[in-house]
Amino acid sequence: MGAGFWISRYLLASGILFIILTVVEYSKGTTSSADILSALAWSLIASAIFIGSKYWRFRKAIACASCSDAVKPRQ
Repeated sequence: MGAGFWISRYLLASGILFIILTVVEYSKGTTSSADILSALAWSLIASAIFIGSKYWRFRKAIACASCSDAVKPRQ
């Protein structure tokens, strides 16, 4: 997985989170440019942490417990 994959994943995650946070700000009724900038900052920071942890797990080859073949559903 190259840099393009991780960059596109970051942009997708931050874009979706920004939309969610912006909708929350608009639903409160008092939206200023500072609120929008705050939503942008939080979306970029949270997405960096989320994608950074995914990248770290990918580089360390740590398997996801819910995705692992070792975890089999009960029959």
